[in-house]
Formats: sequence, structure tokens, C-alpha cells
Amino acid sequence: MSMRPVGLPEIPEQTVVVARAAFPKGSLAIRVRDRLAEVFVDEPFVGAFGVRGAPGLSPGVLSLVTVLQFAEGLTDRQAAAMAVRAIDWKYAPGAELTDTGFDASVLCRLRARRGQRYGAGGLRPAP
Repeated sequence: MSMRPVGLPEIPEQTVVVARAAFPKGSLAIRVRDRLAEVFVDEPFVGAFGVRGAPGLSPGVLSLVTVLQFAEGLTDRQAAAMAVRAIDWKYAPGAELTDTGFDASVLCRLRARRGQRYGAGGLRPAP
């Protein structure tokens, strides 16, 4: 599996309109995207992915989902389901309303890659 660092995509217009209508005061997922989007970039993960093979899902997007998962106390399967059915969870990673999501196992694999590369301490080694 390879990775091209792209970070969070722009939020599709239809997703923005529907999410803002459904959550006029916002939600945790919407606030995380609006205020912290620059945190969820792919570059810290470059060394954990190969240069050959089919491109995988953006680790920045999956990291955002992992943060929401932790904040809501969800399992990997529940978080993957939220990414499919919850409008605000579609808004956060910039997904189309018709996006079919991803398999729950990719969240576990992301944590494993991050752990192999950087240990239990986080995304980047201490300076």
C-alpha cells in the first residue's frame, strides 16, 4: 500500500449545505473540522507507507476519524458506521453524502502503522 500526502479534501458543497442545515449550532465533528483541519495532514505518515502499490486512504482523514472515535467512546466498527451514516461525520473528513465509507479494520491498521513507526508516544518522535 502506498500513500500520496494530500490531507483533508475540500468539503463538497452538498455536504456543507446539509450538515449546516442539520446542525445549525454545529457539532463536535463539525467544530473539529472547522477549527483543526490543519492538524490532520498526511505528511507525518509518509515514512509509514511504501511508494508502491495502490494508494490507501488518507491517514489524515483516518486520524480525524480516530479522534472523533475516541471522543465519542466508539469501537472501530461503530466509528466506521458513523462515517457512513452521520452527516456531521461526513462533513469532518470532507466526504460526499453518498460516500460508502471504509472497512473498520483500516482504523486498526492505521494505529499499527503509527505504532510501528513512532511507538506508543504519538505521531512524531520527540525532538
